[in-house]
Amino acid sequence: MKIGDKVSALDEDLSGVVTSVNGNIVVFKDEYGFTYQYPKEKLVPKNPSLYENIPIVKKAEPQKNTSKKHQKNGLVLDLHFHNLVKNPQDYDSYERLFLQKEKLMEILQFCRKHNLKRLEIVHGIGDGILQKMVLDVLESQRGLDFYNKEILHHQSGAVMVEFH
Repeated sequence: MKIGDKVSALDEDLSGVVTSVNGNIVVFKDEYGFTYQYPKEKLVPKNPSLYENIPIVKKAEPQKNTSKKHQKNGLVLDLHFHNLVKNPQDYDSYERLFLQKEKLMEILQFCRKHNLKRLEIVHGIGDGILQKMVLDVLESQRGLDFYNKEILHHQSGAVMVEFH
């Protein structure tokens, strides 16, 4: 290193121009006019021409493999009764709610068995009986968090469930 060379400190965010060299000690001045003393081994030359002939190699981004059970969108369970049975008119309201609860419990068990992370439960917007049943079932479960999909939960027709 000689006077006038640009240098950078190894351990700190300092750089400047060499003003003097006394044996192993190099004195340099930064862009604000402050002077610093460092041993030669703690400084590196700041010379862009050192890197001119080095080719730049762009590497391909590695593809991240995600298994089907860890997909972001998760499983969707639609509890609208016409999706659960062939002849919905053959059931009274108590039987409908009972079958919807059974399906919900079955899907929660399926998600746990297959280590699924997310489940969206679509209950629709109605008089709130199905929504209340879904929330009661979810509150009784361990190892999961749930929240309404919309900000105003009474206008939401779906609940998101995340398994721990």
